[in-house]
Amino acid sequence: MEDRQILSDALQFHGHRCWASVAGLRVGLAALRALGASRSGGTQLYAILETGEEHGAMCFGDGVQFTTGCTLGKGNIRKNPLGKLAVTLIDKATDRAVRVSYKPTLQKQIAGSAFMQQRAAGVSPDEIPEADQQEVVDLVWNAPEADILTVGETFPYEYNWLPEVMGFAPCQSCGELVAHAYLRLAGERKLCIPCSGYDR
Repeated sequence: MEDRQILSDALQFHGHRCWASVAGLRVGLAALRALGASRSGGTQLYAILETGEEHGAMCFGDGVQFTTGCTLGKGNIRKNPLGKLAVTLIDKATDRAVRVSYKPTLQKQIAGSAFMQQRAAGVSPDEIPEADQQEVVDLVWNAPEADILTVGETFPYEYNWLPEVMGFAPCQSCGELVAHAYLRLAGERKLCIPCSGYDR
């Protein structure tokens, strides 16, 4: 099993203890191992997360972000909103990818846990007693990988990755800083999207 310091750091990053963030943590670690890759400090890895919106397991995404280093801020993660607890991790240096998904093996135990009973009653996860939070964390963290994860075969993933566009300029209407790729030309003026009147 992985170092529990990773678990502790990931839960601190996430903000509360829950089973879905730990499932994302386990999936991210397995994907890195399958590709023989290390956590991405830059943008050498790219993740396609299959969670959706407005459901109780979106916390899965934070586990994936923490382990892989693929983050919204760096722009090397996106959602393919299928409502699944799975990720495809791509190593851009080798043009290889792997898809890892979380199995439903523990869902009966998780659904019956004190943590989930309280969540179903509308209790915020950070207001649930720590022991109840830790119970579901340990359930997922301590499970054998083969019991809870499906790690696919690595496969080729070639893509024409666009380079980063560097630089900013102030909008000539509102004065706010805008990345060059998002400036729009309106007559002679360089404007942000809202000031320009363009949709995109």
